[in-house]
Amino acid sequence: MLLAAVLEWLRVRPEGTYLDATLGTGGHAVEIASRLTTGQYIGLERDPQAIEIARDRLKEYGERVRLVQTSFSRIGEVAAEQGAQGFDGVLADLGVSSLELDDVQRGFSFRGAGPLDMRMDPRQELTADEIVNRWPEKELADLLYQNAEERDSRRIARNIVRARPIRDTAHLATVVAGGRKARGRQRLHPATKTYLALRIAVNRESEELGQFLSRTPATLNLGARWIVLSYHSLEDRLVKRAFQELARGGGFRILTKHVERPAEQEVQDNPRSRSAKMRVIEKTGERIAPGGDNVVDDAGSAEASAA
Repeated sequence: MLLAAVLEWLRVRPEGTYLDATLGTGGHAVEIASRLTTGQYIGLERDPQAIEIARDRLKEYGERVRLVQTSFSRIGEVAAEQGAQGFDGVLADLGVSSLELDDVQRGFSFRGAGPLDMRMDPRQELTADEIVNRWPEKELADLLYQNAEERDSRRIARNIVRARPIRDTAHLATVVAGGRKARGRQRLHPATKTYLALRIAVNRESEELGQFLSRTPATLNLGARWIVLSYHSLEDRLVKRAFQELARGGGFRILTKHVERPAEQEVQDNPRSRSAKMRVIEKTGERIAPGGDNVVDDAGSAEASAA
């Protein structure tokens, strides 16, 4: 998503070290790796199927590329394990890949009858089936409201509990649709928010994102740029708040005054990109002195001033 804008903001240097926190099938990875000479690209991904596809796409870049099956919340450990002294750029595209959405057997989509799974990493124990068919009604309703701001959360939870056992994704979509109030013309499928809430819960996305946002700053070199693409309001709020706190504390500068969105042509070519929001922050090395003046660390003065 937003490939041209991502590459413009990232400013890939041939000798730099870059971490792609959400490798997917390697769309951004190919463009970053192709710009490196002596530099390093490290890609993280929870989905083993996606990693294998990306590995094949990236094989021509040899030792410039390292792929790791893990969550981006482990960014600090990965930096240490890979011997990276710090990253010159970090990218996180928080969207679910088409590989997952288009495969009915993964359980992410309501456009077909598939198992209630939704795990990005098949090694995880928790599945959507466990939540849908076993969680108490109140916990289910709270999850729908907290994770996806679903206004009809209680009605939907009640319908789900009464319809148990829910057999598959298509059955769940029908049950959810029956629990929503009609509110004029609906742009989204009635089950969209329920599926979002379940996916977030199964993959612990809010917890993982929170850890990623708190741990990434320490891994960035001076002058590094950190780009995050989000796709729903709750995760974008977390990103916005984290970036604002970093900027207020000094040492970081927000580069995107307002979120960047995909151009009309990209949305036409890829409708799933329509909700994408991109935010960019840079590590400048400036910090706030006790008297309120900005101070540039000696080690980062030249790089910060050139950014």
